[in-house]
Amino acid sequence: MTLSLPEEAVLLTLDEAGRPLGRQGLAASLALAGAVMMELALAGRVDTDRHALHRVSDAPTGDPVLDLALPLLPEAPDSRGALLLLAREEPRLRAAVLAGLEARGLLRREEGRVLLLFPSRRWVKAEDRPEPAEALARLRRALEGAHIPDPREALLVALARAAGLLPVLLPPALLEQRQDRLRWLAGLEALGCSLGDVVADLRVSRLSG
Repeated sequence: MTLSLPEEAVLLTLDEAGRPLGRQGLAASLALAGAVMMELALAGRVDTDRHALHRVSDAPTGDPVLDLALPLLPEAPDSRGALLLLAREEPRLRAAVLAGLEARGLLRREEGRVLLLFPSRRWVKAEDRPEPAEALARLRRALEGAHIPDPREALLVALARAAGLLPVLLPPALLEQRQDRLRWLAGLEALGCSLGDVVADLRVSRLSG
């Protein structure tokens, strides 16, 4: 079963018990927004570089997540603006991704309560399915290898880097040894560069604000 980039992004941000991994807040929202934009580009609905965004087709993709995002893009002046716009819609986009993963049997919803009072919800990965582990395996292969990656591999690395997932998911020694490869992978695709630039700018703004 082939997973979309939004599905892989969400699966990478959950541990085996359904707890969130990596940076939370706006960085996580931007990572999911980036995954949606990247999938729309791969589906031939948008064409983008670091400065411009062009809608190629308004035709539905058949993917509920992408078709939720596509009508929002006319409001965005460029890829950076599109990332920020979609990040604001992250709750709706994430809910659609989670619903799709649940329907396909890759996640199981568990309802509970915190301190016996407050309702809580976790999304636990299916133990009998290989797909949830495939995104991590592809991420590691991309970083360890010497091959020229396909666009999906390069974009997955850019997403994981922006969301602060790499130190959580991969051994420190591997990351230290492969810094040059990591920078090269993250810079291969224009959308990956835009995502990294937006997250870096927001960090600077928060530190100086």
